Amino acid sequence: MNRTLRWVGRGLAAFLTKPTGRDCISPPSGRLKLAAALQVGDVLLVEGTSRISVAIKYLTQSTWSHACLYVGEDALKGLAPMGHCFVEADVVEGVRTVGLDEFDNCHSRICRARGLSLEEKNAVTSFVIEKIGSQYDLRNIIDLARYLLPTPPVPTRFRRKLLTFGSGEPTKAICSSLIAEAFEAIHFPVMPHAAQSALSATEQRVVNRLGLKIFTPAQSALITPRDFDVSPYFEIIKPSLVASFNHRDLEWGSNR
Repeated sequence: MNRTLRWVGRGLAAFLTKPTGRDCISPPSGRLKLAAALQVGDVLLVEGTSRISVAIKYLTQSTWSHACLYVGEDALKGLAPMGHCFVEADVVEGVRTVGLDEFDNCHSRICRARGLSLEEKNAVTSFVIEKIGSQYDLRNIIDLARYLLPTPPVPTRFRRKLLTFGSGEPTKAICSSLIAEAFEAIHFPVMPHAAQSALSATEQRVVNRLGLKIFTPAQSALITPRDFDVSPYFEIIKPSLVASFNHRDLEWGSNR
């Protein structure tokens, strides 16, 4: 029975990850611009066009449906094919490596953790590299079936919760939890939430007087690609701007 469910789960996952033919809302960055802008430890956000991507974008109210971590080619020597420089969690293949060509035709954005030392960057990349080859349990069909209806008629405040419905295994491959766990391992927050309510009245007054904020990290399993984009702790880098964008080089047509 388990083998049958896993077989059905893999078939359903393959169906959901096939491109729909829809266009992205913005032109792709291109591999050359990406290569010029990327640094080790960067999070690359991607606007996917697969069936599952459409659902994730709807449920998270975001442009981004996927995230991967740039670790560089040197870190993957002997572990991955030449040219591979990213580690990502894929719902079908599990944790794997890919190259720049994978995102050549995708609208993308780079999120860079602010203030990381070289040692911390290496710790983050080492964390995900150690996970390469990990597979996700696809026996729970409910986890995948939720994405068959890309835009379910669910109130906005409940949509994000649908991502964590079920066993949580395929959700880990979709919701950027691997990358969030890597940053949490070095105590770098992605999207923390305030924990002021846990303080006593006296402690609260001291915190307010000193202008301090006390945070507890958000659960990594609930982190989505969108969270890296809106996080106050990640800088946003647009590859097209890094590549010496000049508005004077654009050719404008007449509206008349």
